[in-house]
Amino acid sequence: MRRAVFLQTLCALAAAPALAAQQPAAEPARRQATAVRIEGRAPTLDGRLDEPVWSTAPAVTDFTQKRPAEGATPTERTAVRFVYDGEALYVGARMHAADPRAVQAPVSRRDNVMVAEYIRVSLDTYHDRRTAYSFGVTAAGTRVDGYHPRDSESMDFSFNPVWEAEVARDSAGWTAELRIPFTQLRFNPGSAQTWGLNLNRWIPSREEDLYWVMVPADTSAWSSRFGELAGISGIRPTRRVELMPYVATGADFRADVDPDDPFTDAREASVRVGGDLKLGLGPNLTLDATVNPDFGQVEADPAEVNLSAFETFFPERRPFFTEGSQLLSGGGSAYFYSRRIGAAPRGAAEGDYVDRPEDSTILGAAKVTGRLPSGLAVGVLAAVTDRERARVYDAGTDRFGRVEVEPRAAYGVVRLQQQFGAAGSTAGVMLTGVGRGVDEGTPLAARLPESAVTGGADFTLRLAGGAYELGGSLGFSHVAGDSLAILRLQRSSARYFQRPDADHVELDPSRTTLSGYVASLGVAKLSGKHWLWEAGVASESPGFDLNDAGQLSTADDLSAYAQLRYRETQPKGPFRRYDVYVTPEGGWNHGGVRTSNTLWLDWEATWKNYWRHWLTFFYTPRAYSDELTRGGPLAATLASWAGILEVSTRASSPLVGRGRVYYGENEVGTPIYRLSGGISVRPGPRWQLSIDPNYLRQTPLRQYITTFDGGPAETFGRRYVFSAVDRSEFFAQIRLNYLFTPDLSLELYAEPFASSGRFRDFGEMAAPRTRDLAYYGSDTTKVRRVGNATTVFSGSDSFTVHDFSVRSFRSNAVLRWEWRPGSTLYVVWQQDRAGERERIGVVGPGALVETLDAPGDNYLAVKLSYWLPVR
Repeated sequence: MRRAVFLQTLCALAAAPALAAQQPAAEPARRQATAVRIEGRAPTLDGRLDEPVWSTAPAVTDFTQKRPAEGATPTERTAVRFVYDGEALYVGARMHAADPRAVQAPVSRRDNVMVAEYIRVSLDTYHDRRTAYSFGVTAAGTRVDGYHPRDSESMDFSFNPVWEAEVARDSAGWTAELRIPFTQLRFNPGSAQTWGLNLNRWIPSREEDLYWVMVPADTSAWSSRFGELAGISGIRPTRRVELMPYVATGADFRADVDPDDPFTDAREASVRVGGDLKLGLGPNLTLDATVNPDFGQVEADPAEVNLSAFETFFPERRPFFTEGSQLLSGGGSAYFYSRRIGAAPRGAAEGDYVDRPEDSTILGAAKVTGRLPSGLAVGVLAAVTDRERARVYDAGTDRFGRVEVEPRAAYGVVRLQQQFGAAGSTAGVMLTGVGRGVDEGTPLAARLPESAVTGGADFTLRLAGGAYELGGSLGFSHVAGDSLAILRLQRSSARYFQRPDADHVELDPSRTTLSGYVASLGVAKLSGKHWLWEAGVASESPGFDLNDAGQLSTADDLSAYAQLRYRETQPKGPFRRYDVYVTPEGGWNHGGVRTSNTLWLDWEATWKNYWRHWLTFFYTPRAYSDELTRGGPLAATLASWAGILEVSTRASSPLVGRGRVYYGENEVGTPIYRLSGGISVRPGPRWQLSIDPNYLRQTPLRQYITTFDGGPAETFGRRYVFSAVDRSEFFAQIRLNYLFTPDLSLELYAEPFASSGRFRDFGEMAAPRTRDLAYYGSDTTKVRRVGNATTVFSGSDSFTVHDFSVRSFRSNAVLRWEWRPGSTLYVVWQQDRAGERERIGVVGPGALVETLDAPGDNYLAVKLSYWLPVR
């Protein structure tokens, strides 16, 4: 399979010059719209187009269906007009409806608009035919905005500018007025502006998607196909200055507080102040800075029981880091994982009672983002986190102490990407750096590197007008510090240099640096009526490491993949569209050991009634794992297969359902299955309820337990112990929202979580590169089970494993009021319950009720922010 993938890649590379040499046909004339300058008073923003100024602007009316009938005439008329003054662009839109009562207009949170009818304006203000901003409003007045970082309709919803929109309903349908301040847009200087433009109207009651410039479903493009908005002149990019000070107060209420704990009170209160600054650096760049940021209104991470050796990477939710994040990512690898900044301290602290900070304090952070007239996209970030200490108390000596658990650290990230060529090809570089103030000889110096630098270069060549792409990347990492800290990296789950049968890596306790590289190359056909394909190869050297500023689960990987895809984008038979694709992929380490090999078969389709289904089958042959023994010799893995079926109802319906079934087995018949799904319902125009349950039942054949000395020569003198674990898990995410207005909402979230596991069938690896275990319980070994604890005796060695039955209940309630544009009041209540139960058994729906019995803590906070534009 590896040979086939490389042959496909070489053939594609050989064809690339021919593709590049093709001369595209003469570009057709782009559609034109005109904005008219306001002479006199600007329109009153009330959603009604009754001011005389609207009649002076020509209307854009020539929309086209993209679905359900691509290229057809819309069933409803739409007219959009543009006017402007020195401060803002105004958009006035009339959406006709034969039956105004059929217009779907539920009230929802910002950017959550799929169920509602809306009008959307997309502006390529740089006129680079690659990036764009989108602004839209629903028939209920809910705003939607996003940024298109590439030539694709998919949006980055972390873009949250300060702008206004109002709507009105009447007997002819509905109307909308949008006011988009020029301060919230980035554009090139010039006396006359020409911007790329597209318009989109979504009519969910008819499943009708209308566009001014309709990009066919078989074409991968967006901004490059836009029409143009002309007529804007005499405006200048402003020196944007915006301040966002805040004040927040919080109170903790804790349950089951140990009366002997000197650090924890049942009730504690706090007050915090801080603020954000947004400053325009010339017409194209923006500086965002924050001092003592508060993230009290951010939703908590979901609960989990992680039995693996690998870190779980949760998504970023903090507004400062999500906004503009696309300009700080890229380069071919995950060089920057923003949740490293302000993460939980990692140093050890011992004592009878320990008061340990939950997060590292972010003293300050700043970033510069934007796009220059030359097509150079810029993203720069710097942040400093404070030194953190834990308080400890030794009851035996009645002494208090303080232990440093995290040093002061500085983070830096730079991302530059240059666009070139008519099709929007790009070349970029990425660089990150982390420096820590660790003192030589301290426990933290033995745990954390002193410095880490990573970076890389990448390119994407868009050929034949963007129908083909050739991309690649080359990167490096270099980590330096105390030899004990570098030894931890060598022994970590990302590389396991201590593997006794690995001849291509070597554990070196004297090393004070660790370096590595990463490289990738891929080619793809992205557009075409039916057939698409892609192929790629990648390599991560054993010493490659990103986990100071980025995210990396494993290094020492060679991988290759290919995909052949057939799609039908036009209605045919019972389907509106469908895709069928086959994907072989394989992986090896740099010692030439095959660690993975999977064949995927997928079929996804949209039915005539707009229901969708996804059907996946994959088969994984036998291979060898260099991770299963967690630093020991190679272990064989079993062949396995699995099938996945997912079905969802019409997404634009007030009642949306989704169901997913996963079932798989390995070659000895050990099963695993997961049932998941969800339902979202709107009991009324202001209510939204969603419930997403998830159930897992699993009996893995081999779960790593521990390693100890005294093993046979076949396993290099050590014993690698495994067991099976009967595991079940049931959780649900429940959300209930009530929207008083689009800017005033009450949102409730709850996640009951139950997980149970019983360990059995203990044994040790019989020989490397096998699946066999020497099971315990014979004459020379004993297994003793008492309650939920199992103790294994083997000679003079013994270990104890405890079954688990975990219950947790996380919930919060957030009252959010944008009381003036850009200014928000939050009232937040959070509850976190957690505990364990004596009874071990398969969890079911009743276990979710049991989560309410667990002890928990409560947190109440009020935060007020004020958006202050400085002129």
